[in-house]
Amino acid sequence: MIITYLRRIKWFIALVLIQVLVLNNVHIAGFATPYIYIYLILKMSSGTSRSEMMLWGFFLGLTIDMFSDTPGMNAAATTFIAFIRPLFLRLFSMRDSTDEYVPAIKAIGVSPFVKYVILCVLLHHTALLMIESFSLFDLSTLLIKIGTSTVVTVLCIMGIEGLRK
Repeated sequence: MIITYLRRIKWFIALVLIQVLVLNNVHIAGFATPYIYIYLILKMSSGTSRSEMMLWGFFLGLTIDMFSDTPGMNAAATTFIAFIRPLFLRLFSMRDSTDEYVPAIKAIGVSPFVKYVILCVLLHHTALLMIESFSLFDLSTLLIKIGTSTVVTVLCIMGIEGLRK
């Protein structure tokens, strides 16, 4: 149990540092920004309670917000993903609900894992960028930002997943 928390804290610190020091300064074509810090929420065990996951998500988002000067936007979007993630995991997993596993390509298969990651990342980016823009005035730019950021983030997450293999 303690080893699990130590691993999560290690990933928490590593992902926050990468996001804050490197990726917050990356804006591909002025639209796409990778947000890989949500990888921590996506990779939590299926047996993790929803309330524990939401606490991890809130503090992860809040930490990113503190370093990025964004007043609660990342905390809200990450808490939302932590809340909705168990539903998507059940939707894309072929396992019995009594089995506890960490979502990965080996655990649930390539196609279900990719769908799971895409849907979670898309909803996170939609929530985050909608809160950031706070209007639908320039809908086309908002949709481009959501789409390009989702693609870049999914590619980064799949790259991390491939390296962890």
